[in-house]
Order: sequence, then structure tokens, then C-alpha cells
Amino acid sequence: MDALVRNLPTQFAVTNFPNPFNPKTTIALNMPVASDYSVKIYNVAGQLVKEYSGYAEAGTLNVVWDGTDAGNNTVASGIYFYKAEAGQFSATKKMVLMK
Repeated sequence: MDALVRNLPTQFAVTNFPNPFNPKTTIALNMPVASDYSVKIYNVAGQLVKEYSGYAEAGTLNVVWDGTDAGNNTVASGIYFYKAEAGQFSATKKMVLMK
């Protein structure tokens, strides 16, 4: 009988791929322990564009952003920032939407 081995992340980390992207990107949040999380997307003016949040078990959480705002309107091409928070972890990174 084969045992299922699940490799859990050993530290918090966040990245997105592809970057630059069109029309969507995946934001991968590595969480070594279960915790509440939030992923917020901001435009270059610092305005909140979209937010994802919830609770996830330890592992890698994939959030797919399809280039829309909170009202599901398509946003313009350009530079956006995503801020990921989970437990004591917080990181902000840049991504580029090209149309």
C-alpha cells in the first residue's frame, strides 16, 4: 500500500504567475500552518481594487485574479500591487496587467 506524502511549506511565502499577465494571474500563498488569510489588490494610486479572504489549512492556497474590480468591472492595463497576510506574515509585491 502506497502512503500519500503531503509536502507542506516550511515558511510563509507569496508569489504570482504569470507576471506580466493577461487576462488572469494566480497568487500562490504558502502557509505552513492553518490560518486566516487576506489577499488585497491595489492600483498604483493605492486604491483597493479587489479583496479575497477566508481561512485555509496548511499548504498552498491559490487565488486567481481575473483583472476585475470588486464590481466585476475589467480594470485597465498597468501596475498593480497585491498584499498577502496570513497569521504574522505580510508581504506586498508588484504585478503587471498587460492587454
